Amino acid sequence: MIEHIVLLKFSQVTTEEQKEELIRRTLLLKNAIPGIVDIQQGVNFSTRSQGFDMGLTVRFVDRTSLENYGPHPAHQEVFSYLQEIGLKDSIIVDFEIKL
Repeated sequence: MIEHIVLLKFSQVTTEEQKEELIRRTLLLKNAIPGIVDIQQGVNFSTRSQGFDMGLTVRFVDRTSLENYGPHPAHQEVFSYLQEIGLKDSIIVDFEIKL
């Protein structure tokens, strides 16, 4: 199993409504993209975040599912919206879960 972690930093003009809409759209990916086991996203409340506003975790069946996720049209639509609302920076970590 693969864990995909994304931290997102937005511009000052990104609204809370836009962030909530991003979460709504992102969570729908579970039903649209094969190989997603679980997907969670939320607004960061930590004071230790170095300015990152939101976190996302996606758990995939395997590496092939992760590789298919990026170019999938449904993911590309969410990514376009993310850029549209003012994405400034991101950090991405992928690792294999050892059971």
